[in-house]
Amino acid sequence: MEKVNVIKVGGAIVEDPSSLGSFLEMFAAVPGKKVLVHGGGRTATAVAGELGIESRMVQGRRITDEAMLRVVTMVYGGLVNKNVVARLQSLGIDAAGFTGADLDLVRSSRRPAGEVDYGFVGDVEAVRGEMLAKLLDLGVVPVLAPLTHDGQGHLLNTNADTIASAAAAALSAFYDVTLTFCFEKPGVLAPDGAVIEEITEKSFREYVSDGTVSGGMVPKIENALGAIRAGVSRVVVTSASDLCGGTLITA
Repeated sequence: MEKVNVIKVGGAIVEDPSSLGSFLEMFAAVPGKKVLVHGGGRTATAVAGELGIESRMVQGRRITDEAMLRVVTMVYGGLVNKNVVARLQSLGIDAAGFTGADLDLVRSSRRPAGEVDYGFVGDVEAVRGEMLAKLLDLGVVPVLAPLTHDGQGHLLNTNADTIASAAAAALSAFYDVTLTFCFEKPGVLAPDGAVIEEITEKSFREYVSDGTVSGGMVPKIENALGAIRAGVSRVVVTSASDLCGGTLITA
């Protein structure tokens, strides 16, 4: 089966010109078919502030009302996405930027209001894997922004890790897929700062129980394990400066 790499890079990397440049050079050097999924939350917060729009977060997740939805659409689907695409083109990569609404690539449902109403936030329901596969077979490198749609004409702000996991799972029907989550640290870290080389379903539960894995790393690894269960061959959590290292997530 032909190999495909789905790589998600965090907003902190995308939003720093130097870090972004180094990362994209490494991404460009990854052989074969590949997909890039990016964040961009800090830029959205900055632009919202410039427009006098308050950014509200609950447990690290953005409340997306109508005003904030306009901001994230402009920032994620426009400013950040097209900057990444332009930088990749300068490296000889035939990249094309997409939101989930483009070509109906990623469809979501609006998250129901519970104790917290997150507003226009989407939970992924389906990724059009066959269309992504067609783009890859044409030699296109898709660059996915963290925006989806509900099929009823509404855009939804959607977690980039979730999009990456769902896209990798959808592509696993056509390719041997490796999913890589890139962020600022060299992998999932133990209390002494050492990189944990491998995390399984069982050890993940233990690490959460004893506090080794906490905060935003919990949903990241949950997404990784979900991708493995859905057919993705390999998931890695690593630094954006070292695509060959990091923590391997396995069933």
